[in-house]
Amino acid sequence: MKKIHFPLRAAGTAAALALALVANSPVQAAEDAKVITLTQTGCQFVESEGGIDHGFKTSSAKDCEAINAKSGKDRLAKAKPLVLTPGKYVFRVTNKNVPYGLGFWLRGTGLGRVTLPGVSGGGLNTGVTQDYVVDLKPGEYVYSCPLNPTPDYPLVVKG
Repeated sequence: MKKIHFPLRAAGTAAALALALVANSPVQAAEDAKVITLTQTGCQFVESEGGIDHGFKTSSAKDCEAINAKSGKDRLAKAKPLVLTPGKYVFRVTNKNVPYGLGFWLRGTGLGRVTLPGVSGGGLNTGVTQDYVVDLKPGEYVYSCPLNPTPDYPLVVKG
């Protein structure tokens, strides 16, 4: 990602300083990072399921556990793995209309869970978008949200 520099002038110094701080945030510091946008709705990541929002109604994680017990396996079978090349990525995740806090968890599979990089975090309340930065190495990964139980969507990094 390209850093943006703002000149500081007497008039508007506070605004310019605020913009400069945003431009030099940790996400901006991830030079040349590629942004992957993901939207969470009830019990799913929309982009991971072919852009289809199934419109699941949920008020808690238990609702998703029941929904995924019925349809998760079939939905996951239809999901195409996200295929990336090694490098720095920003996973920009949004909570769209889920009425409780969510998170994001990307990790390697099998032995890769120990040897491959990962990223996780919470704080995704309704309407909030958050960035998760990671430098991916070749291997097989999955990503999900344990707080809004989703399937473990596949991600492959080919080097």
